[in-house]
Amino acid sequence: MPRVAEPASRIVTQSKRKLHRVTQVGILFAVFAFPLFLIHLPLLRLPYFWDEHGQFIPTALDILRHGWWVARSTVPNVHPPGVEAYLVAWYRLFGYSIAITRVAMLGMASAGLLATFLLAIELSKRANGAPAFWPPLLLLVSPLFYTQSFMAQLDMPAMVFSVVALLLFVREKYRAAAAACVVLVLMKETGLVTPFVFCTLLVARRRWKETLLFAAPAIALGLWLLILHRATGYWLGDPGFAHYNVEYQLNPVRMAISFLRRIYYLFVAEFRWIGTVATVYALHRTSVFRNREWVIAGVVGAANVILVSVLGGAELERYLLPVLPIFYIATAVALTTVARPTAILASTALLAGLCVNIFWKPPYPFPYENNFAMVDFVRLEQIAGKFADRNLDGKKIATAWPYTSALRDPDYGFVQHPHQVLETNDFHRASVAALPPSSYDALITYTRTWAPQTGVVRVPFFRDLLSKFYQWEPDVSAEDCARLGLRRSLSWTSGGQTVTIYTRN
Repeated sequence: MPRVAEPASRIVTQSKRKLHRVTQVGILFAVFAFPLFLIHLPLLRLPYFWDEHGQFIPTALDILRHGWWVARSTVPNVHPPGVEAYLVAWYRLFGYSIAITRVAMLGMASAGLLATFLLAIELSKRANGAPAFWPPLLLLVSPLFYTQSFMAQLDMPAMVFSVVALLLFVREKYRAAAAACVVLVLMKETGLVTPFVFCTLLVARRRWKETLLFAAPAIALGLWLLILHRATGYWLGDPGFAHYNVEYQLNPVRMAISFLRRIYYLFVAEFRWIGTVATVYALHRTSVFRNREWVIAGVVGAANVILVSVLGGAELERYLLPVLPIFYIATAVALTTVARPTAILASTALLAGLCVNIFWKPPYPFPYENNFAMVDFVRLEQIAGKFADRNLDGKKIATAWPYTSALRDPDYGFVQHPHQVLETNDFHRASVAALPPSSYDALITYTRTWAPQTGVVRVPFFRDLLSKFYQWEPDVSAEDCARLGLRRSLSWTSGGQTVTIYTRN
């Protein structure tokens, strides 16, 4: 029997509905993007931070200028080039610049806010009221999201596609969810944990056909590893990277500390204990979390926390970004189960606490990229770069990675022309003393680790712990440098961090 064509009126109606949905999504994207761009306007031309100019921007420029998908301008590693490919698309359209990089990443983060809002709608259907706008707002003022949203790193895109994949999976749009997972693992390899969870859940339900869809992310990641191995001879791109992020982290003490750090940061730090208390209360007293959707979200969140506690030598808090939206959605839902005055007080305190922590620095070591400290860090290095341009032209400069790349390449925003550099791993006394005196004319040191003398390092137990398991020790002093024939020329301090330039006598 011949197929009957759809009436033209029905086709027109469906087209109008699709256009209406696209328009709604576009408006919502603008609603979330506007405040995000607004609070980052002063930082759009801020030079790159640490891993940005140490890894991701050099890789992107290798793709843009030479078509090298495996990095040659920096040490290659296992990270797939998805983020760099995204940036290259922007560079081809608008040209390369720091500002374009920042705008591209803010656009990605805006999509993350929108995806969090849509996921919140799905996960809050049993809640009283409409708490879906709270999670994007809490993300917007979270210190980690604030900094990572404009930085060229992997974890913000990983958060975006984790949330998108979870949203589609909860809606049972399995093909689209599998496609989102493919993009996810090409943004960051540890994103593979999310499709693994989906596979496990589908196997438990004996949905064999849908399960096969989620083999695609593993295949995509496997193809990247084959390309990487062929180019470098190593499955993870570099033996040093593999040792630091896998073997080094498998020490039982470091692994336990890493897990405790994850729990503390996610459930306690930056006033998130308020959300934790509200969620625990709602779990015990109500049924708002007792449904299929929250089981899926909870398992995805837990799997991500466990994975990033086992892997990743740096133990960076940014690895938790894919879990933060789930936590804030749970907080928003939980606050609908308490008395309204209590909910208003708790929400206000949490919001204020997150805002304050954008600028407050804790008394224990933490990655600068967790809050505004990264801006102080970059601006101090920018000052030192300008000094080098004016006073150290033609001189050999010794410093620690990744500032060496900042001095070598004007593309990263620190210097006007390349400088000769000598690289050391850190500024420990032994590391600096090991450099042959005749091999450099100046030494630039900077505060690599936040460890104020008034903080936890003054407690012998914590100082010994950091020394034994994380190789922490005080940096070289002015007196140490004097014994090496160096004198302190200039020093700048901002936000508790210092950059110092020593020149040879």
